[in-house]
Amino acid sequence: MSKNSADETPVCCCIDVGSIIDNTDCTATYSRVFATRVEADETLAALSERAREVENEPCEIVSRYTDEAEGVRLDIDFTFSCQAETMIFQLGLR
Repeated sequence: MSKNSADETPVCCCIDVGSIIDNTDCTATYSRVFATRVEADETLAALSERAREVENEPCEIVSRYTDEAEGVRLDIDFTFSCQAETMIFQLGLR
């Protein structure tokens, strides 16, 4: 067995899922510059809807708009109640 803190089984080289998903990273971040505020608002609404489909407990959604020379930057933080929900949300966006 290796000397790390993960619980491994020497026969199959398996690692306990709790070593990887430990609920320390429950926030997914999104950032993009849009030509208009309307486009940014539409994206915020669509991503918020997707987050609501994944959440078990209410997801905290914090959005920020910043005017830039190219348009409007939209930054969003989606904080889920557990890391598994965060991963499901992120994978669903790919």
